Amino acid sequence: MMHEKTRRDFLRLSATGLVAAATTDALPSVGSSAPDGEILRWVTNPGLRFQRAASLQWKPSSRPRAKDDIVVDPGKRGQEILGFGAAFTDASCYTLNQLSASARDHLIHELFHPSEMGFSVCRTCIGSSDYSTKVYSYDEGDPDPDLTRFSIDHDREYILPVLRQAREVNPDLFLFSSPWSPPGWMKSSGSMLGGAIWQRYLPNYARYFLKFLQAYEAAGIPIQAITPQNEVDTDQDGRMPACIWPQEYEIGFVKRELGPLLQANGIATRIWILDHNYNLWGRAICELDDPELRKFCNAVAWHGYVGKPAMMGKVAAAHPEVEMHWTEGGPDFTSPDYLTDWGKWAHTFSEILRNGCRSVTAWNIALDEQGRPNIGPFSCGGLVTVHSQTKEITRSGQYWAFAHFSRLIRRGARRLDSQGGADGVEHVAFENPGGQRVIVITNPGPAQSATLHLGKSHTEITLEGDSVNSLAWS
Repeated sequence: MMHEKTRRDFLRLSATGLVAAATTDALPSVGSSAPDGEILRWVTNPGLRFQRAASLQWKPSSRPRAKDDIVVDPGKRGQEILGFGAAFTDASCYTLNQLSASARDHLIHELFHPSEMGFSVCRTCIGSSDYSTKVYSYDEGDPDPDLTRFSIDHDREYILPVLRQAREVNPDLFLFSSPWSPPGWMKSSGSMLGGAIWQRYLPNYARYFLKFLQAYEAAGIPIQAITPQNEVDTDQDGRMPACIWPQEYEIGFVKRELGPLLQANGIATRIWILDHNYNLWGRAICELDDPELRKFCNAVAWHGYVGKPAMMGKVAAAHPEVEMHWTEGGPDFTSPDYLTDWGKWAHTFSEILRNGCRSVTAWNIALDEQGRPNIGPFSCGGLVTVHSQTKEITRSGQYWAFAHFSRLIRRGARRLDSQGGADGVEHVAFENPGGQRVIVITNPGPAQSATLHLGKSHTEITLEGDSVNSLAWS
């Protein structure tokens, strides 16, 4: 943990950064027209948190490009962006519910309003995850093949109210949902903790999904996408809700049960497969090779715990028409740089986006100072921390990394090709609807200068040490 003086300094800087970031006229709207040649700039570094810095100017290029120069090519375009966000776990919604109404209103506005962080793609859990107040499904008890006990009543206390409030703040919020386990009676283990599903219950489990989607829709929370299973390739040694799903199970479930059932009931919710780590890229390709599965699925969900983002490129090469989404990854609250690792996360987000993902969704939105509630216990921290006693809110390094993407890159933006840069410097560029362009440049090392080229123009920029810079121009 940080020494108290350092903690106080961080909180002061955090508040200063929030004031700067929340000032409406400091943020360029999609349709704004900056003066010709002006480049707006926001910086996070050890002294600043997403704060406006002096503008830069485009100049005519008068020298050959050097190897370390960064070159943006608007003529080469990548994927369209859906958005950014984090997970509404049971634990996160419980934590947000511990705040006073006014404090919760302020934080949800900060996270979701389009004029602030603008989170627009978030995850919910179908039953209990590891970050929950308890282990639960929507049909507990002895075998119930007809799902006569099915109920989402657990979610009505604080999960659904928080989701409604977030959607009121951002009506364009896209929600996708994942189960960590089927009900225990459907599994060989007899428990939600570890084990595998019995194949004989796959038709019943498809109806379980259908009932979930219909119940959430009736509660005013439509779900736009689902994954059949969180982390298909592990049972977590029975320490938490989890379920092994062999490749043939997921293929059969999607093409023979879940996909046809949703289609027959007029449910337009999308199906995303895998929902696990980069190193399972071969499994993703094999599943997408099945033409019957492809009738109901055109997207892969990825986690960032094992492997490298470049592995997603293997799937894109084999199936270039398939969407990809990054659906889980979060900080460790025990790490000494939990509050200051913006460079690590901005670098990670840039790699994810450069490798074709349309959305980036972190793990828990909010937890307490010990990463609770959780079933493990595990050491994941929240995107923000709400102190269990004082209710003080602090913002992680991951939060400040997100600010450089979610505040400036709009839904419908297209990634632009960007090449070059010194060793260790990462960058990714976009064009928003309306024509505004944005590049995020991350420099995790010591201060250095860089040159950015766009067509026949260039600009020089000083990249402070351990910094993230976002540049925007019309």
